[in-house]
Amino acid sequence: MDFLSVIPPIVAVVLAIVTKRVLLSLFISIWVGGLIAAGGNPFAAVSVTFTWMKDVMIDPWNARFLVMTALLGCGAAFMFKTGGSQGLINVLEKKLTTAKRVQFLSYFLGLIIFFNDYVNSVIVGNASKDIAAKHKISREKLSYVLDSTAAPIATIGPVSDWIGFQVSLIAGAFASLAIVGLEPYFAFLQSIPWNFYAILCLLAVPMIILGKDFGPMAKAEERAQKTGKLIPDGATPLSSVDQDLGEPHTKDGSVWNFILPLVALISVSMWGLWYSGGGAEGNSIMDALAETDVSVALTWGAFAMTLMGLILALIQGMSLKDCEDTLLGGVRTMLPALIIIILAWSIGTVTSALGTAEFVVSATEGWMTAALLPFLIFIISMFISFATGTSWGTMSILTPIAIPLAFTFGGEEMIPIAIGAIFAGSIFGDHVSPISDTTVMASIFAESDHIAHVNTQIPYALVPAGISGVLYLLYSIIGSSIVLLAAGIIIQFFLLRYLGNRHTKKYEIPEDKVS
Repeated sequence: MDFLSVIPPIVAVVLAIVTKRVLLSLFISIWVGGLIAAGGNPFAAVSVTFTWMKDVMIDPWNARFLVMTALLGCGAAFMFKTGGSQGLINVLEKKLTTAKRVQFLSYFLGLIIFFNDYVNSVIVGNASKDIAAKHKISREKLSYVLDSTAAPIATIGPVSDWIGFQVSLIAGAFASLAIVGLEPYFAFLQSIPWNFYAILCLLAVPMIILGKDFGPMAKAEERAQKTGKLIPDGATPLSSVDQDLGEPHTKDGSVWNFILPLVALISVSMWGLWYSGGGAEGNSIMDALAETDVSVALTWGAFAMTLMGLILALIQGMSLKDCEDTLLGGVRTMLPALIIIILAWSIGTVTSALGTAEFVVSATEGWMTAALLPFLIFIISMFISFATGTSWGTMSILTPIAIPLAFTFGGEEMIPIAIGAIFAGSIFGDHVSPISDTTVMASIFAESDHIAHVNTQIPYALVPAGISGVLYLLYSIIGSSIVLLAAGIIIQFFLLRYLGNRHTKKYEIPEDKVS
């Protein structure tokens, strides 16, 4: 396939940013893909478009994910309706007395919930959005903190479904090369220091919280602090529990109405990841995570969360009608997100049908060298994940290609570097792409306008991404991931400080001119 294969994702991203209408932009881009696939016939393109959308909805994994997302909305609705969210605020507000402390609550919770990025967004978003609103933290800033901890910590944390998936990809590449003596999990551990973007992204969050905002995010924070408007004028939050559910059943709810549903979600999800991966049949934790059915495990967890919320609501005295209305309200809250996710998956089908990833790889592999290989792998994975909106899809595409290339150019020593570069670039695209499911999840549970979240996050993501690119270019000269990473952390600290100070100085208004 030729250059035409990259047009649909480019159309999706450009239209979404320019028009700020993500649903319309995604649909048009899918139709453009259908137009290309149908050889320019506009009527056939419509047929192809709806066939692609139908196919993604009936896929078993996707169908379960949609159910899981709806159930998470229901669980969050019961947290709100039973007063659990307010109960959490009542417990925390005496200690969280500043906006910075509230942001650090989101950050540390994001680091603790390392086993799945979706669950991370649900828990952290619900735990912090109300108290963040009290301290006039913009929804854009909250969604940035959510998005910048969820996937990065899942990809390098101690145990997660991400790691199981990644190790399975590495094992498959090793099998194709008949590599012996190097264990896939050990290769993954060796790759962590080379996953520059994930590490720098996690460290950028506290640097920014303790420093100064810049770019569109600074304007968003200034708007929220001065006017109390948590989202821009004319913007629409991707979900709003308050608007969809009305007043809580009780305003003096217990914090346990928040904690118990989350305990149900986490415990059942963790058990489900282990059980569906064959843990009960004797598989080790890592083997179970590699073979687990994530969609099944998380759907069980989301159902347990909803069921616990329903039980607490009935104990509180809510009528069956109110409980049913809460369930429907929770689904209604998630409806815009569900539609976006379906359309985003359809874009993934478009890029797969047109061979977008294959075109990008074939356009660059001819001029790769050992010194440039990690940098090019990083750049290619960034582009593919940005265009397709999926980090796992990008990892699946590039791991079987990049590991053999690394082995050919530099032997076993280069394999961990290539793995780190693949995962780093995949996460970057997942962060900044408006068609990424994790970006959508961050917008949902921060109650942010989706395009506003994307626009404000891109400059923040480009800083660790740019530094990571330079570090990959320098690897052949310096060679040590620890030295490179230490240099990258120092550079990032001073660069973020410079950008924050420059923005403050540029837009500073003299006191004698303040009305």
